[in-house]
Amino acid sequence: MSEQPLEGAVALVTGAGDGIGAATARRLAREGAVVALLGPRGDRLRQVVGDIADFGGYAVAVEADLTEPDRAEDAVQEALDRFGRLDVLVNDAGIMLLNSALHTTVEEWDRMVALNVAALLHVTHAAVPHLIYAAATSPRQVADLVNVGSTAGRAARPGSSVYSLTKSGLNAFTESLRQELLGERVRVSVVEPGFGEAGQGIAGAGALRAEDVADAIGYIVTRDRRVAVNQMMVRSGDQTW
Repeated sequence: MSEQPLEGAVALVTGAGDGIGAATARRLAREGAVVALLGPRGDRLRQVVGDIADFGGYAVAVEADLTEPDRAEDAVQEALDRFGRLDVLVNDAGIMLLNSALHTTVEEWDRMVALNVAALLHVTHAAVPHLIYAAATSPRQVADLVNVGSTAGRAARPGSSVYSLTKSGLNAFTESLRQELLGERVRVSVVEPGFGEAGQGIAGAGALRAEDVADAIGYIVTRDRRVAVNQMMVRSGDQTW
């Protein structure tokens, strides 16, 4: 038996140029998956592709603005054309712009809705039929869809009104999709990171790192098909809410 539980699987990770997305791409490649990295910055994606190649994994970069529905569909299809299947989708693309309703701009709100919600929907809609096919035909007999949310989807704070709106909506979307795809053996999960080291309010040695969240995602998608870990919150040990 292979020591890599995702050997032969194909994973697609959005927002894979940095942060949680990049760490997740590296983690899934270490588990044996080949990985398609989606994001708007080709230079950053190619750096992660190089990181993965350095430890013997394989990944490709697909540069795309996922807020455009046609481009998101094309990006998913590009990954399918390259690898022939899709076993794991991780929706990590997102942006957090914190400000009060009095001082923010409508453009900032629109940017968050476009990336945190619309891009998620575009990629998911394009990928779901292929995840269903993978679950029916792969040796694993299961496929996985993981959405990266936030503790802000559970506990709204001042300055986070629209960000919290997008992440609480993500939770509802994920749960509905989970129920819809139960019979298709596509597991649908949400991982909710707390604040971490990237300027999000907690600093120091105890800060949550991107790799910590990637570990949670890696755990979810490598469970035996009889097990579904549908929801996981990952916070710094120092976060109080």
